[in-house]
Parts: sequence; C-alpha cells; structure tokens
Amino acid sequence: MGEMKSAFEKAMERVGGIGEPSKEEKLQWKYVPEGQRLAVAYFKEDANLLAELGKFKEEERRFVTRGLEEVLLRNITLPLNELAKKNNKKAMDAIKAIKKDKSGLENVYTKIRRIFEHHAQQGEQQRKQAYEMLKQDFQLRIQQAMQQQGLPPGAKINVESQPQFQEEWHRALAHLDGQYNTLLDEYKREIEAIR
Repeated sequence: MGEMKSAFEKAMERVGGIGEPSKEEKLQWKYVPEGQRLAVAYFKEDANLLAELGKFKEEERRFVTRGLEEVLLRNITLPLNELAKKNNKKAMDAIKAIKKDKSGLENVYTKIRRIFEHHAQQGEQQRKQAYEMLKQDFQLRIQQAMQQQGLPPGAKINVESQPQFQEEWHRALAHLDGQYNTLLDEYKREIEAIR
C-alpha cells in the first residue's frame, strides 16, 4: 500500500508546482503597495506626488503609479458632503498630474462633473420626494397596525425615529445613489484605461 501523505506535504507539492514568481510579479507585489501608501500620504500630508514618483526607477514607477491610481480612484465618490467634495477635487487633480493624455482625461472629468451636478440638483429633489413618500407610507402602515391592535387612532408617533423607517430609508437611498454610482464606476474604468 502507498504511503499516506500529510496535509502539509500535499500543500507543499501544490506550492512547488506553482514555480518561482516572475520579475514582473515581484515588482508588482513590492511597488503597488508603495503607490497605495503614497496616495494615503498625499491625502493626509499633501505629499508631492510627482517628486515622490521621481524617486523610483522607470520599471518600478509603473507599479507605484498603479497603486497610487487605485487609491485615488477609490476616493472619487458622490459628493455627499464637503469632505467628499474636497477629496474628489484632490484625487482628480492628482490623477491629472500623473496621466499623460490630459484631454482624454478632461473629457471623462466633464462627464463626472455632470453626474455630480445632477446628483446635487435633481438627485436632491428625488431624495426629498422619496423621503416624504416613505414617511407617509410608513405613517399609514403604523396607523393600520394600531387599528388592528385596537389602539385609538391619532396617537402621535415619530416615524422618522423608528429603526424600521431608518432601515428602509437607507435602502431607498442606496437604490437612488446606486444609479449614480454605476455611472461613476464606469467613468473610473475609463480613467484607468487612459495613459
């Protein structure tokens, strides 16, 4: 009968079949996180990205830039508050500094700005209308439940403070913003493709 192998021995055989990582993989593993750290420093400490990128060799810079761009793109979000607006501008400025095709990038930025404007104007109206409709619907459901339980109608209940209302509102908000986020993600992919 054959010899039984331990789980460790089996795992080592599988790992042995993978082989040594390529030079490209080693560079990626080392320098993509460097770019990510650089992006964090840029947001926290206003690091000079071009000066920092200049410290890397050409073959390393490609991976540093990839890590940097990943974090910058994640920081472009719907401008729900002043911090998000500030981060959007900062991220977009940084991406513009590291990309070569400025006009292609500006075309995508124009589309992103339109999304932001639409979200701020019509989106705000949509959110207010959806909130009021949900509030009325919730009020009606609570009144019906009270009648079914034999409670007197007209008791004042603050529906907005109810956990179920908050939960439903967050779901509705996520749905409304989801349409904007889908477009924003598409434009971020366009930015990734720009050199």
